[in-house]
Parts: sequence; C-alpha cells; structure tokens
Amino acid sequence: MTTESAETLVTTRGCPFAPPEQHLRLLRERPVTKVKLPTGREAWVTTRYEDIKKVLSDPRFSANRRHPAAPRLVEDQVDQPATSPLPKMMLEMDPPEHGPVRRAVVGEFTLRRINALRPRIQQIVDEHIDAMLAGPRPADLVQAVALPVPSLVICELLGVPYEDHDFFQTNSAQLLNRRATEQERRDAVLSLVGYLDKLIAAKEEQPSDDLLGRQIVKQRESGQVDRGALLSTAFLLLLGGHETTANMISLGTYLMLTEHPEAAQALREHPEKAEWAVEELLRYFTIAEFAMARVALEDVEVGGTVIPANSGVLMLANAGNRDPEVFEDAERFDIERGARNHLAFGYGAHQCLGQNLARAELEIFFATVFRKVPTLKVTAPAEELSFKEEAAVYGMHELPVTW
Repeated sequence: MTTESAETLVTTRGCPFAPPEQHLRLLRERPVTKVKLPTGREAWVTTRYEDIKKVLSDPRFSANRRHPAAPRLVEDQVDQPATSPLPKMMLEMDPPEHGPVRRAVVGEFTLRRINALRPRIQQIVDEHIDAMLAGPRPADLVQAVALPVPSLVICELLGVPYEDHDFFQTNSAQLLNRRATEQERRDAVLSLVGYLDKLIAAKEEQPSDDLLGRQIVKQRESGQVDRGALLSTAFLLLLGGHETTANMISLGTYLMLTEHPEAAQALREHPEKAEWAVEELLRYFTIAEFAMARVALEDVEVGGTVIPANSGVLMLANAGNRDPEVFEDAERFDIERGARNHLAFGYGAHQCLGQNLARAELEIFFATVFRKVPTLKVTAPAEELSFKEEAAVYGMHELPVTW
C-alpha cells in the first residue's frame, strides 16, 4: 500500500475550542479518505456524522484494538495480544463476546441508579468548591475541583480507596500520554493492573457493597469469579471515570468565563439550564477525539467510498459534531441548542457505559459553580495556559482562577 497520496493526519488543535482545521476541511471536501498516521501507517478516516454512525453500528467493522490493522497514533506493544499485561476490555470486544460483559455491569449505570447518586455528587462538588474558596488565591481549578470530584465519585462507586487517587491519576496520565515512551506506558499499565489485582483479591476475601464487590457476589452465584473480567472492567472504569469528566469541567469553565460570559451568567440565573449547557459542551469539545477506532473485516462502502477489508478506520467525531447537515450553525457555541444527538459518547453497542454518570457530574458542577462563585475569573492570559495536546483525551493541565 503506497503512502504517497495520503496526507498526514493532524493530531493537535490550533485552537483549544475547535477541531484541527484539517478535520473540518476533510468534512467539507473528502469525508471518507485515507490518511497517514503519526506512526507512518495508513488508515481511513470518516468525518461526516451519518458515516460515523454507520461505521459504529455496522458489524462488519470490528472494535478489536488488538487487530494488526487497528489504527494507532503511537506504535507500541502495550495493547498487543501476546504482550499486553491487561485482559481484553469490553470496548475492544465484538459480538458475541461483548454483550454479556457489558450486560454484567450496565445495571450499575442506569439513569435510576445515577439519579440516586446525585445528592452525594452534589455534596462532593460543594465540599471541593468550599475548600477552594477557603484556600489561597489564585487557585488551580484542575487540582482543587476538576480532578478530585470525578475521582472521588468513581472511587466510591468502584470501591477503590480514595487515598490512592494520586497513584492512579499519575499512571492514567502516563498511559494516555502519546509522548510517553513504550516502556513508560507499559510500566503505567503494569502498575495499575498490579494495584487492581490486589484490590480485587481483597474483595474476593470480603466482598464490599460497591460495584466490584457486587460483581464478585453475582459471579459467585452463577459460577466462578472471573478475575480477568473484573480486572479489565475496573481498569476501564477507573481510567475513563475521572479523566474525561475532569477535562470537561476545566475546559467548560474556561470557555464560559473567557469566551462566553453570557452562558456563565445564564447558568447563574437559571441553573436548570445546566443540562443543555453540558450537552453543548460535550458536542463542542468532543475531547476523546481519536477514541473511536475500528477495523473493516470486509470491503464496506461508506459514504460512496469503499473501505477495503483489513483497513483501520478512525471516526473523527470532533468533525462529525460540527457537521452542518446535522447541527445548524455548528461552529457556534449555544447552550440553548438542545442537541443531545451528538457523538461525544460514541454510538451503537459501544456507546459510553458511564455517560449517565458523566452527565450527572457535569450538570451538578456547572449548575453550582457560577452560582456559588459569581465573581469567578481566570487569572492567566490564554498564551500562558497549557493544554493537553499530547494526551489521548484533550483537556487542560491547569486553570488558575480567582474570585
């Protein structure tokens, strides 16, 4: 396969509030096209909203990230079958393997169960905002609120001691860092796997009333405890349960304080608008911009173009969420838009398991922070702020604020 005609995929943003211009150009001009990845390999990208939904719902595309043709932005052996220290996760499973694994835990994330958690999430948000207000100014919103709130929530849900959060946050950040070496990424996986394996072993001895403990009890009732399945589920939920939400908190706060103060004012006066503000923030940022990867198992036509068998495919949902055929005036940020049909949580059988939890955390935070801290403002100019261009999940390293 020649690489001469394929342009290199841009993986960094020129503006923190928009996808790379290349992605939007491909949406306009070549919505299904071949590109060269930073690894030197080739893959196909889809940028149009309907094409992305088609790929994500078509069983002829495999979610198996350990397939030799799976598109990767870094070249390493961390996720290879023969060398990975981590059992296969549900996000990389295809039918019929995927369904039972997902059904085993989906009950933990129903809207009813998450709504029951809302008072506790509100308490956690209030406590961390109050602690920030009682501390020195300026404060770093990322360290004071954005990271600890979802970290504490997912720790309580899983049954992970919160005092260990620095350990898993450090290793999670290393694993998601595309600039880390293969050995650094592998060491991070090994550290997290070792930690979770010991935690699960302890819960097998004495099951606790949390997600992992309840899974152990359920598995014992139906047969033996599957340590590998528990380990991969815990790894996925711990990794995904804090990083994405934390980044949305910092990015959303920064956007509304600096670029859209009218949105912050609307939430001060009408905190009930937080529900739609969150949906618009999710659409507008689409921070897991390279998370949706598939492999064509046979020749498949998408958007009038045939993607050959054994080709890797990346769905650029950051462009799909700016598709003018679906979202009117798609470049504009508008908390009154009311569009819940975005692709920030994916689509189809692998749609984000924790989306109800993420929505609850974000809604509660944004309904609270501008009301509770009406004078909140960013203290650093844009050129001094550091964004996570190197990370698999986009966000901010820090957000200095005062009040």
